[in-house]
Order: sequence, then C-alpha cells, then structure tokens
Amino acid sequence: MTKQVAVIGAGLGGISAAISLATEGYSVDLFEKNPQIGGKLNVMKTAGYSFDLGPSILILPHIFQRLFTRAGKRMEDYVAIEELKPHWRNFFEDGTVLDLHPDARIMERELAKLSPEASDGFFAYLDYSRRLWKFSEEAYFTRGADRLRDVIKGYCPLELLRRADPFHTMAQGVNRRVKDPHLRTILGFFIKYVGSSAKDAPAIYNLMAYSQFGYGLWYVTGGMYNLALGLGRLLQDVGVRLHLNAEVTGIKTQGGKAVGVTLNGGGDVPADIVVSNMEVIPAYKRLLREQGPMLPRYEKKFEPSCSGLVLHIGLDRQYPQLAHHNFVFARDQALHYEMVYRRKQLPDDPTIYLVAPTRTDKTLAPPGHEILKLLPHIPHIQDTPVPRAAYEALKEKLYLKLERIGLENLRQHIVFEDMLVPEDLQRMYYSNRGSIYGVVADWRKNLGFRAPKRSELYKNLYFVGGSVNPGGGMPMVVYSGQMVRDMVVQDHER
Repeated sequence: MTKQVAVIGAGLGGISAAISLATEGYSVDLFEKNPQIGGKLNVMKTAGYSFDLGPSILILPHIFQRLFTRAGKRMEDYVAIEELKPHWRNFFEDGTVLDLHPDARIMERELAKLSPEASDGFFAYLDYSRRLWKFSEEAYFTRGADRLRDVIKGYCPLELLRRADPFHTMAQGVNRRVKDPHLRTILGFFIKYVGSSAKDAPAIYNLMAYSQFGYGLWYVTGGMYNLALGLGRLLQDVGVRLHLNAEVTGIKTQGGKAVGVTLNGGGDVPADIVVSNMEVIPAYKRLLREQGPMLPRYEKKFEPSCSGLVLHIGLDRQYPQLAHHNFVFARDQALHYEMVYRRKQLPDDPTIYLVAPTRTDKTLAPPGHEILKLLPHIPHIQDTPVPRAAYEALKEKLYLKLERIGLENLRQHIVFEDMLVPEDLQRMYYSNRGSIYGVVADWRKNLGFRAPKRSELYKNLYFVGGSVNPGGGMPMVVYSGQMVRDMVVQDHER
C-alpha cells in the first residue's frame, strides 16, 4: 500500500521533501498557508519594480540539480541560472574597495590593493576552507548527521584534529592564516550564510568560502523567485498535490506517532508520515502544543539565528560603482558581532549586505532606474519589544553610511521604499522570534549543530528547513529535504 505523506509548509525545505518523497513513490500532499509557494523565497512587484524579498544568492547548484535528476528531469528545462563575476564587492569606510573573484589571476590583482602578505594568506585560507568542506561533505552531509557522534564515527582523534579544526572558532581559523585586517573581516563574514557570529561559530564553518569559490555564485535569470516557480512545476510533474491557502494548525498524534494534520477550519487529513517545514520550536509550540521538558532544552540549545532589517528601495537613478552583491562593513566588525549576537542590541554601526540585481538583470526596474535590497543583521525578537522608532533610526544610519561610501544623495533618489522588521518576518513565516536563518551556530550552545530532523518525541514526524541539520541557506534547506527522504525510506521500507 502506498504511504500517505503530509508536508507542512511550501518553503524550499518542504518543497524539496515533497518532491523527493514523491519521486520515491510516496503519495504526497503539500499544505501552504500563503497563496504562493517559496516561503522566504518570495517576491514583491510594484510600480515597475520587482523585488526578491528573501534569498538573493544561489550557491551549490548541484544540490538543486539532484531534485530534477532523481525525477528524471533536466533542471535547465525548469530554471535558468547564470554565474556571477565578481562574487561580490566589499566596501570599507577608509576607502578600500575589494572584489572577490573566482578567477585566481583577477583575485591576485585585487589582493595587491591590500598588504603584501594578503595574497599568501588568502590562498592559504582557501586551501584550509577546501579541506574543511571535503571533511564535512564526507562526515556530515553524506551521512545526514544530526549529532556529533554521527560525524566522528570511524575517525581517530588525530585525524579529527587535522581535518576538522575542532578547538577554534571561525574567526580564529581565519586569523591564524590571514593577517590583513580587511581580509580578516571579509572572510569572517562568510558566516552571513547562517546568520551567526564568526567569533562564536565553530571553525568548521570556514568551509563556506570553498562552497562558493569551488562551485560558483549564481543568479536565477529573471529573479530569484523563478526558482520557486520552476520547483512548483516540478512538484506538479512528480504528482505532489499542492494545497495553497491551506494553513495547518495542528499535527495529530496517537500512541506516540504522528497520524495526520489539522487544517484551519477544523478538517483533519490522515497521513502515515508528517514532514514539517515550520521551524522545530514553533512547530512543537503551535502545532503540537508541547509543554514537556524537551522544549526548554531546545530553546536554550537551539537559539534562533539573527534576524534582519530588510529594506527594498526603488531609485530613479543608478549607481554604477556597485556590483550585483556588495558588503559595506562596520568600522569595527568585532563590535558589530558583540552588539548583535551577545548584547542582543541594534548595532550602532551596522555591516550592510547590499544587493543591486539590476546590475545583472535590467528587467527588474524601469529604464534608468535601479532597485536595491539592504540587509543588516540585527538580533532576533527579544522579550522587550524594539520600538518602531528604533528601527527607523537604524534605517537612517544605513542611508547615511551608504552615502558616506559613495552613493551620493541616495535618499533624494528613493521613489519607493518597503521595510520589513523581525516582527514582520515572524508573522509572515512563523519563524522563531523572527529568525532569518533558523538556528544560530554557536560552539558553546550547540557546537554548530541544529535540531535533529527526526522527531525525538513522535514517530513518523520529521523536520526540514533551517532549524534542523544541515542548517540555513537555500542549498542546505533543500539538502535537508533530500536527507529526510532517505530517513523515511530507511525507517519505513525495512
């Protein structure tokens, strides 16, 4: 008999799980509370502008490719992607501007702008990053590991010391190889992919540089949301039944097993297997009304990642000095980490991720116009609310900072502006305290691990997305859906 699967949430993790299980012959229903799929991969079109509200960078395209290949399809028939060069442009308030470029010869020329030892440090670091990636691919990703014992199984202590750098933080891993202060700041901020602090994350997270330099940085032609549309067509082609405007309000359990879901309005849908793309802690609270001792343990160990102040602005001019992706760094990056991740305060001098996608795709704005996305990391929602006026004051700091680094008269050229704050992200996506990237990577709290994908309390209940291993970011949440497929097959086809 074909087993029935209910997937809660059509974010990328839920979409991946639904496609992966349908491809294996399961009967899959995918329930989404919003009128469109994609979760945080979202879009807003207004006044001739098209804004990608969520993820802006595509890396590790082979992980997405696997969804199509396993279904007997070709990704290029559903989604067009193009590689971006340079990867991104880095701005400092002392006037230093440096591109990260995948071409080693061009990268050498860029590094010559810095100190004489910058080139040796950069390429030594990139080799270190590659070694961490290869170890993680072998011991963590391929195994679908959820716990430290899953990762270290079969390795002797000396090999782990050599390959995994277990006793340093990410920042220490950078600083032991790189001396130039600008380059230290740039390489440490690869931690942006998981919304954490390089001063607190384990050194293994230095693998992220190689995940980009080794596999390229990509853009989805026509806008990032076209990835969601392409995956939506694949959902249909593999037979997933998609239910939009269908909010799941509860997970039905019986005898320690998940046996179905309850929809808004009271209807129950039976299922042999339930997969939740809602983050783990909100799912236990909202859908299972869990009040046992596990929840406080999870809340302490799996603290939310940072949130963000997300600004989308339409301009009546262009700024040609920008690349597609840009970072404008705080004067003191260590203080930025301290304020956001330890003090849980809005930063006085934020580091800004700035996306100018019209640099690549001019169809996203009227002729001669430009769109920008600004994203400084800020703390997730705290018990004491942040006044709206404080968010507005931070927005003004962003504009002033961008004008200082060369975007002259920026504020005078804004003709459209939309701002999302952590409370909006929590409302829109039910993310834990407005988190963007799921769970923070912190060696003291969780050694960089997220919650397990298989429920510790209920059989037949699985989780996908940024709050479970392997973590946040588009490729990792897609990978989590593929890993859950393997778990389900292992658990139910013995």
